[in-house]
Amino acid sequence: MSFVTKQRSLAADVMAPDGSEVRILAATARGSMAQFTLPAGAISKAVAHRSVEEVWLVTEGTGRMWRKLGAAEEVVELRPGLSISIPTGTHFQFRNDGDGPLHCVGVTMPPWPGMDEAYEVTGPW
Repeated sequence: MSFVTKQRSLAADVMAPDGSEVRILAATARGSMAQFTLPAGAISKAVAHRSVEEVWLVTEGTGRMWRKLGAAEEVVELRPGLSISIPTGTHFQFRNDGDGPLHCVGVTMPPWPGMDEAYEVTGPW
């Protein structure tokens, strides 16, 4: 076993398939972590994941997250300290309703396999 130590970058490392900025954080064989950022007023593309599930923690900003899986559908208000799950296959979209950036830290299990993991779906916004 080896330890992983990684400093978050100041600039985005990549753009997510949903259009949010991604800063790649520590990862292990079983999961990866990243910070997702949307600027003020921005809305992500609606997407779903083929094989991974995620848990997110809102660390800064406000907005909304739409999630739909089968017959279950909801929109939740995003605020610092709120955590949410995104099960595999969930259609989801998030938006920044605040005046500053919306920052969320997400853990992906298993680790993010690449850009083909996410596919666009029809969302509410």
